[in-house]
Amino acid sequence: MKVKEAMTQSPVCCGPETNVGSAVELMWNRNVGMLPVVDNDGKLVGVVTDRDVCIAMGTRNRLPGELTLGEIAIRHVFTCKPNDDVHEALYEMGKHQVRRLPVVNDQGVPQGVLSVDDLIVHSELGKLRGACELSAEEVASTLKQVYGLREPIVHSKVMRAATN
Repeated sequence: MKVKEAMTQSPVCCGPETNVGSAVELMWNRNVGMLPVVDNDGKLVGVVTDRDVCIAMGTRNRLPGELTLGEIAIRHVFTCKPNDDVHEALYEMGKHQVRRLPVVNDQGVPQGVLSVDDLIVHSELGKLRGACELSAEEVASTLKQVYGLREPIVHSKVMRAATN
């Protein structure tokens, strides 16, 4: 099975100048947890997740309308392409501990988003149709990697002092 058969197509994208308040409204209205951030040519330059927004709002003394996605976007993004095999994409998700991969074309323009949720749905549909190219066990194994135990990152001296 190819990524394009399982991905969510037509992703809603934002530019780096989009404010966090507008981004949250888009996430709410489109029921998504990640927004690709694109430049003026439509090429992927980063992503912002709902978690990134929560952390940014909790650690900065600014209103959502004053903070831009360019200030909080993750710039090092793992991606896949529409014709990639879903097993390869699933492997990349586990390896990099991410639940979503932007799907980009050869020019780096977002074509969709592949999420673990998409893969769970397609593994179950394949089972119902009797042609299961992707098993629920494969997806569950990747989820275990994604949610594996990680050391907490200490971001400030205040936190370090509090833990000593």
